[in-house]
Amino acid sequence: MKTPLFTGTGVALITPFRRGQETVDFTKLEALIEYIITSGVDYIVALGTTSEAATMTDSERAAVKEFIVETVAGRVPIMLGLGGNNTLAVTDTINRTNFDGIAGILSVAPYYNKPNQRGLLAHYRSVAEASPVPVVMYNVPGRTGVNIAAETALAIAAECPNVIGIKEASGNISQVMEILRNRPQGFRVISGDDALTYPLLALGADGVISVIANALPKETSDMVHLALKGDFKHALPIHYRLLPLMHAIFDEGNPTGIKALLEAQGRITNILRLPLVKASKQLTNKLTTLYNEFGA
Repeated sequence: MKTPLFTGTGVALITPFRRGQETVDFTKLEALIEYIITSGVDYIVALGTTSEAATMTDSERAAVKEFIVETVAGRVPIMLGLGGNNTLAVTDTINRTNFDGIAGILSVAPYYNKPNQRGLLAHYRSVAEASPVPVVMYNVPGRTGVNIAAETALAIAAECPNVIGIKEASGNISQVMEILRNRPQGFRVISGDDALTYPLLALGADGVISVIANALPKETSDMVHLALKGDFKHALPIHYRLLPLMHAIFDEGNPTGIKALLEAQGRITNILRLPLVKASKQLTNKLTTLYNEFGA
């Protein structure tokens, strides 16, 4: 039986940059993609928040997208981050985007404008009508300043068949449970918070879009796959083993922590674009210690 699209472990892929020039390091990006895919993840999220897409130029985003599509070469599905707080601009971008090799869109709730729930419904209706591929909503009120209420998410799911799921990063488990309890058949509920993935899987969620899986894709995927099979007994020790690192990588924001951890692994050079800055020495030391303990 074929696994439904965007079930299991998705990786919110980071973007490696070169020191000095701060251009995209495509060599390191290719190596990271290979590491992630061969470690058993189910799909990749390109140009999401973790990628620092907000600080890339249009041409850089296009180049990164095309490079990821070429490197992945159909081995796993690719979800493309494509959202914003100007609905017309989002739909125009969708209309101008080449979706060859792209299986779906991850579209963040409109930020800064703080639309009401009717505005969110109208926004996603427009995005769904414009998109030639399935759409997954992204609810992250800590970043956007607006929450997609459970009632609104369910209304969008009912009205827009092309909206096939939601990445839920509200941290409100009661809200997630309401969506899980009342969702239409086939509607994916995806954890947007690494540390809450295990409990949400126990409640019936369909997987995670993970940050920690950039560095620890096999362990994250093993935990998710065991839980999806109902083997929570063996998934739980992996969850607790990962948990200190899951928390620590967000101590100073994302992708600050995961880039520091990836540098400790020797996979990238730890470069971020302003206004983001590198992890403090204290956090870097903490992550290195936790990673060494994890390996032991």
